Amino acid sequence: MASSQKKYTTLVNNTLLFALSNFSSKLLSFFIRPYLSYALDSPDVMGVSSLLQQATNLLIPVVSLGVSYAVIRFGLDKSVRKDSVFVNGGLTIFAGFAILLVAMPLVRLIPNAADYLPYLYLCVLASCLRTLCTQFIRARMLNRLVAIDGVLTTGALLAYYLIFLSWLHLGATGFLLANACADLTSMVFVFFVGGCWKYCKPKAFDRKLWRDMLRYCLPMIPAAISFWIINASDMFFVQAMCEEYQGRSGNYWVGLLSAGYFLPQVITIMGSIFYEAWQLSAVTEEQDREAFFSKIFRVYACAMFCCVAGVIMLCRPMMHLFKAEYYDGWTFVPFLTLCSMCTCLNQFLNSVYVVYKRSTGSLVTMLAGAVLNVLLNGAFILLWGPWGVTPASFLSLLLVFLLRAYSTRGLLRIDFHPAWLAVNLALVLAEIWCLMNLTAWVLPVVVLTAVVCAINVREVYSLVQKLLGRFLRRRKGA
Repeated sequence: MASSQKKYTTLVNNTLLFALSNFSSKLLSFFIRPYLSYALDSPDVMGVSSLLQQATNLLIPVVSLGVSYAVIRFGLDKSVRKDSVFVNGGLTIFAGFAILLVAMPLVRLIPNAADYLPYLYLCVLASCLRTLCTQFIRARMLNRLVAIDGVLTTGALLAYYLIFLSWLHLGATGFLLANACADLTSMVFVFFVGGCWKYCKPKAFDRKLWRDMLRYCLPMIPAAISFWIINASDMFFVQAMCEEYQGRSGNYWVGLLSAGYFLPQVITIMGSIFYEAWQLSAVTEEQDREAFFSKIFRVYACAMFCCVAGVIMLCRPMMHLFKAEYYDGWTFVPFLTLCSMCTCLNQFLNSVYVVYKRSTGSLVTMLAGAVLNVLLNGAFILLWGPWGVTPASFLSLLLVFLLRAYSTRGLLRIDFHPAWLAVNLALVLAEIWCLMNLTAWVLPVVVLTAVVCAINVREVYSLVQKLLGRFLRRRKGA
């Protein structure tokens, strides 16, 4: 029983550590979109910046060949040499970047990319190198260094935004430069302070390990691209199909959609902090995995539904943090919030594939969601204009969740409590309907939010109470 309890305590401790390490950076990222609405001239400029950021996100897994997934997975294996993992990862990234340079004529075809090509390439390389170093120190369980790096990167990004956007007024160019410089600052810090330089031994290159790493991570590339299609291609669909919609440019609607991602970031932030800790526990905790995964999924989903209901309730008043031109961005928020929750739950199920090194499962499920998303985006935009992309993304991510819930049962049988999930989803959809269709929406939305919280908070509270009780008993024993 003690060892069983210890795994939950370890997960909570790591989650708290990563929460502290990421708090400042995540807090900044939460408020960055309202800041950008003032620092960038208009929704059109915000739209161009967002499209460039999403183009960067598309190119990163292609350049890195998804090797960061292999770095942490193989780096956690005690039987694998750490220097070989790091060297293999670095060589993979530089080889991928060389291919990207050759493919420059194709990259120029990405909307807006031709005008910002050097900065786009700098962003891609900086992000890949930073991810390599940070994933490597996570694989070595240097979690406190991860915490320090989070604070440093936050301060650097804030400083660079102030310099390039508020002082030099470089617009979209400054946006890309700030992100690239922040990633490079973090990479240099982790490389030297984390001792990554000690593992830069060309002779440590291991061809067999490299093949194993590529075999594991290569299916992650189309999986990552499929994830990008579901989560980010919406902006490109809106730009292409909503030109002159209601007399506005496509970039304008992309700017509003980008502003709509502001509040759903609460869910994304919560999920990313948890997953950083969870992926360590998922791989290293081998005893009673089915019960462990089932319990954590139930508590995690409970917390997610509470947050989703709260974010939807607050979306209209919170949009006043933006410049007045962005207020209508609240209409994108409800389904984007559901998308964020589905992304987090899908990430949780992806950890099953990580544990058993079955990355093809991640690929197949995300590919199915991507195909559905492309079909629904075109149809729903024709029906509802730019707002159609958000329910399209939600339905696509829901499909991914259902496929993963089914396919992972052959590896690990998790108890999903489907009736409970269906009730929660129905309540949230009812809340969205009230918000979007009723003039007097406040009372029914608040009541539905309270109901969602009431039926979910007990699970979270029981686990917290159990862990706090253990902590207090240890304090008394000391």
